[in-house]
Order: sequence, then structure tokens, then C-alpha cells
Amino acid sequence: MLNWLRRRVLRGYELLLRRELSGAPTHVAIIQDGNRRYARRNGADAPEGHRAGADTTEEVLDWCDELGVEELTLYAFSTENFNRPAVEREALFDLLEEKLYEFADADRVHESGVCIHAIGAIEKLPDRVQEAVRYAERRTRGYDQFRLNIALAYGGRTELLGAARDVAEAVASGDLDPDAVDVTTIDRQLYERPIRDVDLIIRTGGDERTSNFLPWHANGNEAAVFFCAPYWPEFSKFDFLRAIRTYESRADSWRRTRAMRAVALVRAVASAELDEAREVATRLRETLPSGEEGMVEELEAGEAEPAD
Repeated sequence: MLNWLRRRVLRGYELLLRRELSGAPTHVAIIQDGNRRYARRNGADAPEGHRAGADTTEEVLDWCDELGVEELTLYAFSTENFNRPAVEREALFDLLEEKLYEFADADRVHESGVCIHAIGAIEKLPDRVQEAVRYAERRTRGYDQFRLNIALAYGGRTELLGAARDVAEAVASGDLDPDAVDVTTIDRQLYERPIRDVDLIIRTGGDERTSNFLPWHANGNEAAVFFCAPYWPEFSKFDFLRAIRTYESRADSWRRTRAMRAVALVRAVASAELDEAREVATRLRETLPSGEEGMVEELEAGEAEPAD
């Protein structure tokens, strides 16, 4: 009875959250934090936490498909992760290799048109993981319904530094005009296949920081950020819906702010033009023939009809 009631309550809460949403962000990026802490709390080793987190990742793909998210970027392995103990690091490489092959061959991936793409310093990973990356990208390269970016050996500052060096070398060699460097130029230097600007960053595990994740595509787009306490293996659909609600609230706030700024600008321009018109009218008063002063008074009052 209690389980039935709990399911009904949770279902009702999900429907409530869904009714509060009018759409979904195009590109969601997730920092999957808390796998190791989840494992420790449950008396298990770190690899078990990462495997539990991989199950959550598969569920998130379903939620994205259901809600209409078009691109998802997962922070799977940072450059700092290379400093972890060798046993833990190798177990994580095993999991990455396994899941990349599994995803690349999954019917659901091909039926949904999922394009898998890795970003980061892939060349720093073991050869077996690099081969799994190439296999997944090759198997899904022709799809464009959904984009799944997996950040591996990734560091945002390192990424931007590499792009800056590439641009500097191109300018120095004469292959690139400095005046031609723009946002598109940087995008091309960052990735072989550019990604969209990030609309929403989600971080699980309780820490409230973005850990240098996608600085060019998230900070430049002023992405909304949702921090939540559950560890990644515990991240639920309700958490995901709340994150999207945060994004929509932020988007609505920005739309209102832009509208208010536009109105203020129009009023400021109109006021300046009216003041200028009154000043001109005052100067003309002395030059107008007798009896025409009434038109000047209307102009000064801002009531004269505009010319056709």
C-alpha cells in the first residue's frame, strides 16, 4: 500500500513539474560528480560508483529524448583525473572503453540518430580508449538527430590555450589575417566539429562550481547553472526536471530584462529627440511671422502632428 501511494505521489509530482515547463534547453552539459562518494557511503569501491553512474547516464539520454533536448555534453574524465590512484584510473578506463563500444552498437542509439563525439585531449588516453572513441564516432558519424559529446581528458583552460596557440601560429605563418579572427575562428580551432552554445549546466554531488567546464560555450552564452545535492548515481528525473525549470526561469528573466532595456532605450531616444525639437522650436520662434507662434507652442509641448 505504501509503495503504491509513493508511486502515485511521485507520478503526481512529475506531472506538476512537467506542467511548469514550456520547452527545453537545446544544449545541456552535466558535471557527473559524486560517484566515488556514493560508493564509499554504500561500502563499495570507487569503480562500483562509476558503474552506477553509467546507469544514470543512460537514463538521462532517455529524458533528453523525451523532453526535446538536442545536445548533451557529459564531463566523463577531466585532466585532473589522471592524478587518481592507478587502480582506480585503470578501472575507469575499462568502464569508458566498455561503454563507448556498448553505446556505439546499441539499437537505441541508431534508432534515435545519436551522434557520439569526444572532446578533450583524447591523445592522452590509453590506446584502447582512443580506439573505442574512434569506433563510436565512426559508427554514429552520419546521425544528426541528437548530439552526445563526451568530455575525456578535458580541461577548459587547456582547451582555450590550445585554440589561442593555433590562431597565433596561423597568424604568424600568414595563413590567417588577424582582422579576420572572430568567434567562428575560435570555434573551428576548438573542435573539428563545433558544438552549440551551452544553455544549461547541471552539477550533482553538492559542490557549487563549474570546474572550468566548457568556458567558451557556457560562460560566453551566460548559461544557467543548476547545482543539486544528490550524487550522480542518485540523480533522478525529478532533479532533471527541476534543472530545466531553473533554465526556463532564467530565460524568462533575461527576456523580461531585455524587454525593459529596449523600452528604456526607446524612451531615452524619444526624450532626447523631443528635447531637441523643443530647443529648435524655441530658436525658430523669433524668426516666424506674426500669428504663427501657435505651431511653435504645440511643438514645444510635444503635441504637434508628425509630418506624413
